[in-house]
Amino acid sequence: MLKILNIVNGDVAIDIMKKGNINGHFLPWRDFLHEGPVPQKDDISQLSTIRASFIHQQGFGKLQELEEDFQARDQVLKHYHKYHKIILWFEHDLYDQLQLIQILAWFEKNAKESVKLTLISTEQYIGECSIQDISKLLYYEKTITKEHLELAKKAWFAFSSPAPLKWFDLLKIDLSLMPFLKKSVQRMLEEYPNSKNGLSRSEHQALLVISKGVNNPKEIFREAQNYEKEKFMGDIIFWKILDNFIEYKLIYSQKNGQILEITEFGEKILEGELHWLQLKDIDRWIGGVHLEKNNLWCWDIQKQHINKYYYSQALKSLLYIKN
Repeated sequence: MLKILNIVNGDVAIDIMKKGNINGHFLPWRDFLHEGPVPQKDDISQLSTIRASFIHQQGFGKLQELEEDFQARDQVLKHYHKYHKIILWFEHDLYDQLQLIQILAWFEKNAKESVKLTLISTEQYIGECSIQDISKLLYYEKTITKEHLELAKKAWFAFSSPAPLKWFDLLKIDLSLMPFLKKSVQRMLEEYPNSKNGLSRSEHQALLVISKGVNNPKEIFREAQNYEKEKFMGDIIFWKILDNFIEYKLIYSQKNGQILEITEFGEKILEGELHWLQLKDIDRWIGGVHLEKNNLWCWDIQKQHINKYYYSQALKSLLYIKN
């Protein structure tokens, strides 16, 4: 029997795959790349150090343990030649597609020996599969070609670039070789502050749900996710959004955080009468882009374009900088 390495989006999927008697070893890719810094680095271990530090700063684990987990993951990848075949199991949403292009871009650059790479990627969430159905996904296994690797390299370079224009330009080329990538590019762009009220799409959806009277955090999360065709955000990231809203008084909390209601500030921001960046300074990473006062990129919802702006305190408005 061939020695197989299954690279998978997370531990939940692996648990199901093991129970479903999927053959081989398993490597979970535990990283939510749609949040935090993903700058261009020559070696994956350099980026892993940055990612471990970011995840730790978010309160999601001890730094040493995170660093050790990333190092162990990267070592398995670097010893890919021990396996006769590597199967990538990744879903159709933004979370998975970013992981997929990172891995494929690594293989394009680092694979010095021939290795059989295949991909299983469907609109089925692996973590929601039954034990009986998980093996059926093997029917969708496809060979990864040189063209896949080159496209992934182009996409990963664009995502990790210090400006988002290369990422936006991916929408202009043929991405059909990776059929779920285009929607992921679009969805990532929508996480930039929009030019009308400064909220990302995820923030806007959360505040909109609260404005409609949904006040329990778990229900707010579920309702906000209903706006997503391809769900990608975990609840721990979503709670950070709500915490931010509470801190800047867009919403207020009652009964130890079990009831959340929108404030007058929140309503004005939701309607675009105030801008989110009038209340808080931005200091956020999206891929390789460090969003801050001197490097402010916003998503124009109407024109469906990413543009550079600067915020004028005197005029209390965003001013467009021609790219």
